Amino acid sequence: MVKNDRWIREMALKGMIDPFADRMLVKTGISFGLSSYGYDMRLSDEFKLFRPGDAAILDPKNTDPQCFEPLKGGACVIPPGSFALGRSLEYFRLPRDIIVVCTGKSTYARCGVVVNVTPLEPEWEGYVTISISNTGPVPVKIYANEGIAQLLFLGAGEPCQVSYADKAGKYQAQKGITLSKS
Repeated sequence: MVKNDRWIREMALKGMIDPFADRMLVKTGISFGLSSYGYDMRLSDEFKLFRPGDAAILDPKNTDPQCFEPLKGGACVIPPGSFALGRSLEYFRLPRDIIVVCTGKSTYARCGVVVNVTPLEPEWEGYVTISISNTGPVPVKIYANEGIAQLLFLGAGEPCQVSYADKAGKYQAQKGITLSKS
């Protein structure tokens, strides 16, 4: 069952989302915060822009950090056909009976931007590493401190038998943008 805004607000008060925007906010850019059945997370001001250099292959089992240029600032420009990694501004702590799926925001999708985040598993915690791809033919700008994706919280009838914390998952409690690990 998809969890509603009242449940998300209650869980956020228990530390599930920090910092937490208790309503949908639009300052001068792309909205973020609590929605009817989800939460629009923000993008921090830290990025890792893919720069292939001499790399002929990007290997998820052995990712070369040299392929990524670290950037910090209010925006990041992604070249056509390339991608950047970002992280959520919010830190998440999921309960044992919740899984979260992520979808991109329509504002970015209409510019050819695809946001990919794997599901946030029960009892996972950390900043979310976000893959942001530019599928279009021209550079695209993404903005820090604004909405990047919507999270949908799905509740189970009972807690899972084995949580992400129980498995000692390799991305547990990540603090920054985390490259793939094998």
